[in-house]
Amino acid sequence: VISRSLSREAIRIIMNDLVQHGYGEWLDESKTQCRILWRKPEELATDIYAWATKSGNIGSVCTLYELHSGEDVHGMSFQGVDEEVLRRALSILEEEGKCAIF
Repeated sequence: VISRSLSREAIRIIMNDLVQHGYGEWLDESKTQCRILWRKPEELATDIYAWATKSGNIGSVCTLYELHSGEDVHGMSFQGVDEEVLRRALSILEEEGKCAIF
């Protein structure tokens, strides 16, 4: 065990940097809770579309569950991602005309 800690200000600086670069987002206005993102929603959208193309799922219907936890997505960057972040990635694809959400 390493007995080290950061001050609240140091943690806030790190979190602000993650948010500024798109790898984090504040969950509350007082900036006490931050979601740290493994990949940006834009990157996940690209990964999802590449997976759909490679796996022959373009034009198919996929559920959120299949994209989140399905056998076909094992090992993909979007497997198990927070549902809200997954929905944002899909919204990006919808805006690009690459998928439809219903």
